[in-house]
Amino acid sequence: MTLHNDSMAGWTDRLNRTSARVAQDFPGEGPNRQPVHTVYGGAHLFSPGTAARLGQLATSTMEDWCPDPEAFASVLALDDTLAAPVYELVAEKLRTEPVEDFRLDFEDGYGHRPDEEEDGHARSAAKAVAEAMDAGSMPPFSGIRIKSLTGELHHRALRTLDLFVTTLAEQQGAMPSGFVVTLPKIQDIEQVLVLGEAMSEMEESLGIDTIPIELMVETPQTVLDVDGTTGVRKFIEAGNGRVRGAHFGTYDYTASMNITAAYQTMTHPACDFARHTLQVSLAGSGVWISDGATNVMPVPIHRGDDLSPDQSSENERSVHRAMRLHFDHVRHSLSHAYYQGWDLHPGQLPTRYAAVYSFFLEGLDQAGERLSNFVDSAAKATLVGEVFDDAATGQGLLNYFLRAINCGAITEDEATTRTSLTVDELRTRSFLRILEGRTSK
Repeated sequence: MTLHNDSMAGWTDRLNRTSARVAQDFPGEGPNRQPVHTVYGGAHLFSPGTAARLGQLATSTMEDWCPDPEAFASVLALDDTLAAPVYELVAEKLRTEPVEDFRLDFEDGYGHRPDEEEDGHARSAAKAVAEAMDAGSMPPFSGIRIKSLTGELHHRALRTLDLFVTTLAEQQGAMPSGFVVTLPKIQDIEQVLVLGEAMSEMEESLGIDTIPIELMVETPQTVLDVDGTTGVRKFIEAGNGRVRGAHFGTYDYTASMNITAAYQTMTHPACDFARHTLQVSLAGSGVWISDGATNVMPVPIHRGDDLSPDQSSENERSVHRAMRLHFDHVRHSLSHAYYQGWDLHPGQLPTRYAAVYSFFLEGLDQAGERLSNFVDSAAKATLVGEVFDDAATGQGLLNYFLRAINCGAITEDEATTRTSLTVDELRTRSFLRILEGRTSK
C-alpha cells in the first residue's frame, strides 16, 4: 500500500469528527407524531369545548353538503373504490379527534386592541386552556401565536406571551403536552434570539420545562437573507434547539412579493419556489415544515330559510367549489412532501382529512408489495456480497408507510401486514437499518 498509516489515522480522525457534526446538524425525522394541520382561531374565542365544537360544525358540513360517500366522492373526484373507506375515516376522525393542533391567535386572527383588553384576553385564554387541560379536551398539539417582534409591536407581543404563560403556569404548573409558541413576520435573527431569551427567563422563574417555538415563513428574508444565503436556517440556529417547525404564510409572503390579491393563491409559482427553498434548507434537520391556508371558505352565499331553488343551487355550487379547492390545495401540498398545513374554518376539516387519507390509501397495495419485495431483494443481494445501490427508493417507500401511520390512514398492524415488516422494523424508520438487521441473522 502507498498511503501512510499516519495519514490514514489523521484522515480517520477528521472524517469521524465530520460524521459527528453532520449527524448533529442533520438528525433526520424523529419518531414523534407530526400533526396534519394547524387550526388558527382568535385567542379570545377559545374555550374548553372549542375542539369538540369545531368537530360538530365540520360534521354538519359533511351532512349538509355531502351526506353520503357517493356525494363526497363526486365533489372531490375521489376514486369510487375510496369513497366509502375515506368517508368512514373522515367521519370517525371528526367524532374522535377533529382538531390535531390548535393555535390560539393573538396576531391576524385577533387584531389590534387596547392594551387593557389584550391583557385580559391573555389571562382569560390561559385560564380556558387550563380548564381544557382539566377536562381532557385539549387537542394533542396546541399553542399561541404572538404578534411580531418589530419595533412597533414587540412590547405588546412579549407582554401577551408573559401574561399567558405565567397565568397558565400558575394554574397548572406546566404547559399542555405539545404546546408551542409561534413567531410571525420574522425579519432578522435578533427577533428569534430575543424570543428565546425571554422564554428562558420565564421558564427559569416559573420552574417549567422548555417551550418549543415555531417560525412563520412570511417574509423574503426568511427565504433568502440579505447576503443571498438561506434565511430560515439562520433563524432555526438562532432558536438554539427550540425550533420545532416552520410554517409557510401564503398571503403575507405573496403580498411581500407585490403579487396582487387576485393571484395570491397556494399554487402560485412564487409559493412553490419559497416552499422548495424552505424544504431544501431544512431537509434532514428534524424541523417540521408546514404549508399555508386556503382562504376560500366552504360557506353558502345566500342565507335564510326561504331560499329560491336558484339560490339553493348557487349555495351548493359555492360550497362544493370551495371544498374541492381546499382538497386540491392539500393534495398539492402533499405531493410536494408538505404533510401539514393550516385550516381556518371547520368546513375545511372534512376536506383536509379526505385529502390526507386518500393520498395514502390510493397506492397502498402497490406500495406494500413493492416495499416487501424491495426489502427481500436487497437483503438477499447484501447477504451474498452484491452491491445494492437503490436504498433511496426503499427509504422512500418506507417513508410512505410511516406518514400513512402518522396521519391515521392506516395502523401499524395494517402496515406490517402489507409490507411483511415487523413493528420493530417500522419503528427504526430506516431502510438501511432494516437491511442490517435482516442480513445479520
